[in-house]
Amino acid sequence: MPASYTPKTRGSETSDKKTSSQTLDTNMSAARATVGDVLANKSGDLFWINPQDTVAKAVEVLRDKGIGALLVKNPQGELVGILSERDIVRRLADTPGETLPQTVEGLMSTDVITATPDQSVVEVLRLMTDGRFRHMPVLEQEQLVGMITIGDVVNFRLTALEYEALQLKQLIVG
Repeated sequence: MPASYTPKTRGSETSDKKTSSQTLDTNMSAARATVGDVLANKSGDLFWINPQDTVAKAVEVLRDKGIGALLVKNPQGELVGILSERDIVRRLADTPGETLPQTVEGLMSTDVITATPDQSVVEVLRLMTDGRFRHMPVLEQEQLVGMITIGDVVNFRLTALEYEALQLKQLIVG
């Protein structure tokens, strides 16, 4: 028996041409995808609230817009926090029946981690997973340009994988 065995594959008897299912390009495409790529697939709608607004108002905006978090901007338009459904639920547990009249300022997260459009999707996904948060504002030159969610990032990657699978299928069949 030979020292190593190479199984016969489709077309291997008639061609010495080497094939591979992946290339360095396809293996590295996920690492090269950026937050800007994810933003390009989203609408540019951003929703925010003022720190002095009530939680009741925030809840209405979250419900009406079908979103899970609101950016919090001060009157000068600067990002000062983020308010998520999770922040509200935790406060509801702590102050039942007293939460809705409270101000957003008392519930919002002020230690906001942001991304830039040129940051890699892999890096941002790691930050979100490690930090256990699902929404990340995107700033470019200190200006708010968007917000991505962990769902956006996962959907972007799944779409890329589906496209890669389709390309591979076409290579095999074609």
